[in-house]
Amino acid sequence: MMHKYSDFSAIGKGSAADFAEVGRPAISCEGMQESMRLVKKIFVLHADLKKYLSLFTFQFLPYLIRTLASPKILRLNKIQTSLVLYSAYSYLCISMAADEYILLNRIGSPRELKTLTQEELRTYCDELRRYIIGECSVNPGHLASSLGAVELAAALHYVYDTPEDKIVWDVGHQTYAHKIITGRREAFRNKRRLGGISGFPRMAESEYDAFGGGHASVSISAAFGMAKAAELRGEKRKVVAVIGDGSMTGGLAFEGLNNAGASKSTDLLVILNDNNMAIDQATGALKNYLLKISTSVHYNRLKQRLWGVLSHTPRLLRLCQKMGNAVKQGVLNNSNLFESLNFRYFGPVDGHSLPELVRTLRALRAIPGPKLLHVMTVKGKGYLPAEHDKPVWHAPGRFNPETGERIVAQGAAARYQDVFGRTLVDLAQLDPRVVGVTPAMPSGCSMNMLMQAMPERCFDVGIAEGHAVTFSAGLAAAGMVPFCNIYSSFMQRAYDNVIHDVAIQNLPVVLCLDRGGLVGEDGVTHHGLFDMAAFGTVPSLTIAAPMDERELRNMMYSALQAGGPYMIRYPRGNGAGAPWQDEPFEVLPTGKGRCLREGGDVALLTVGTVGHAAARAAERAAAEGLSVAHYDLRFAKPLDEELLAEVGSRFARVVTVEDGSLRGGVGETVTAWFNSHGFKPSVRSLGVGDEWIEHGTPAQLYALCGFDEESILRAILQR
Repeated sequence: MMHKYSDFSAIGKGSAADFAEVGRPAISCEGMQESMRLVKKIFVLHADLKKYLSLFTFQFLPYLIRTLASPKILRLNKIQTSLVLYSAYSYLCISMAADEYILLNRIGSPRELKTLTQEELRTYCDELRRYIIGECSVNPGHLASSLGAVELAAALHYVYDTPEDKIVWDVGHQTYAHKIITGRREAFRNKRRLGGISGFPRMAESEYDAFGGGHASVSISAAFGMAKAAELRGEKRKVVAVIGDGSMTGGLAFEGLNNAGASKSTDLLVILNDNNMAIDQATGALKNYLLKISTSVHYNRLKQRLWGVLSHTPRLLRLCQKMGNAVKQGVLNNSNLFESLNFRYFGPVDGHSLPELVRTLRALRAIPGPKLLHVMTVKGKGYLPAEHDKPVWHAPGRFNPETGERIVAQGAAARYQDVFGRTLVDLAQLDPRVVGVTPAMPSGCSMNMLMQAMPERCFDVGIAEGHAVTFSAGLAAAGMVPFCNIYSSFMQRAYDNVIHDVAIQNLPVVLCLDRGGLVGEDGVTHHGLFDMAAFGTVPSLTIAAPMDERELRNMMYSALQAGGPYMIRYPRGNGAGAPWQDEPFEVLPTGKGRCLREGGDVALLTVGTVGHAAARAAERAAAEGLSVAHYDLRFAKPLDEELLAEVGSRFARVVTVEDGSLRGGVGETVTAWFNSHGFKPSVRSLGVGDEWIEHGTPAQLYALCGFDEESILRAILQR
């Protein structure tokens, strides 16, 4: 007899309307986790149940679990029962042993994938999704986006002849299924680890990765270039661009559409993987437009009927191609945006229905010219915690796959991004001119704190870094003080906007560069190594780099008082544990460093958080009898010339350390200043050399690049 549980009040919170709208209840994280625990208890008590269900590949799961979890047995209401049912499916999906990956063990390439029936393809996708969840629980990565693209990746490789046909994935968040399908299942276990495969597409990694992608909105331009090359060379290959996770909001995507749409002879398919999300909820007019298309009852009903007929009737297919634009305009009561750019628009289609995807892709493969397929998917599909909280599960870190509980280090110092977010709220409360601007990264940079506290003073502009900077310049020109937060590597895309729209006009825009320096597992496309070198030559721009949490807080306050262009770069991850919350603000004089340790033998100059490893190295050097003076420059620009003059006159040896590019970086600038002012110390600069740095933990990469604590100590001791 089924064990009776009496208290399930924590399971499921939401109304029947919520359930009807989204297909499952709106729930709390605690309720979801309690439901997963309950399901685990059910299967512990009934050990044979999982075994029997696996034989039927979940065909009878809804009936069986509904029976086991009926309100009469467990005293659950309808919402809670539905949650238990869905949790049971999730639990079974993630708890099956490796030897139950029947098809995944057998299929090692797209060619082998094509041998499956469509029924087997469904089972294969279920196994693939389980594998991704299991591996990402112990070796973290970008989970939710890839879960939403499992069926799409499988259908593309099932229909197209890859690698001869080219699939260009926008960003890399969607590509885990693609990597596993294309022979990298075992390598996937070491993704994002030092020496392992990348978490993003890399041309050097596989012939199936047609084009590298770590930044958004590049796929259409790159795929159009490939399709045009095939056309010029007389090759018959097909080229597909898969763009999603908010990337269609980027201006580069529309530049690609505009250019490709004018080339009617070029065979190109753009797939819009529409999950209504970037990392956070999608924003802007394009989101509303796509939502209108996807929710038009009349249009979708007509589309479904047409596709059902056209897949069996080639003549009607050709006829529909000729009148398609008129039909869509009539049904939607306005012009189709994509057709206005000379792309034939198809969709929307269910991105999790393999029969519909395969049928549609096969039909589109035979249609020449530029075309766009609108695919609707669910970010986090197939794993309830990820579907419930998509921003968190975009990259959740390690987690318990059975309960959905994330494994978070206890007692860690605050993250730098959270120091930024909390301080921005404090500054906005102090000064009504303060506003926040982010290009689709409110939770990634913690600007969601301001968004929640003062939504009218926070702007998510979509994946549009250049626009974010120029929009901020416009705000500043009209009397506001915008804090524009962009990841360091993404700010590369807005270089001209910083110079032309902010710096030349000397506007008070505070540019906050999160993820400055080596970021770790995201690798070469996301390291923020070029900011100090690239922007160090821009007149009127101040560049600051805090050593700890309090310094970041005070630099933000100082930037508010500065009245001109001000850039603050700080790293990913946790701070040093310095007290900062509710600490009084202090204005830091622009271009003034500080002496952290007195010494007489060697001068150690650092900028930013690398100062902590340097301080430990200086302490160890002192234990070996070498007296080290440690200076925190605080500013990469302007440099503290009074401090440098003191160092140049007192020390014969100087060691500089920075978490950034050595070419054009702080070390070179300091050396040049010494030379131009007649000082001749021997300078050894530590940082990132003229090479690309792959992925690994930050500690591994610091050691690899030669500015971890041990490397700094060796430089001080001249070993």
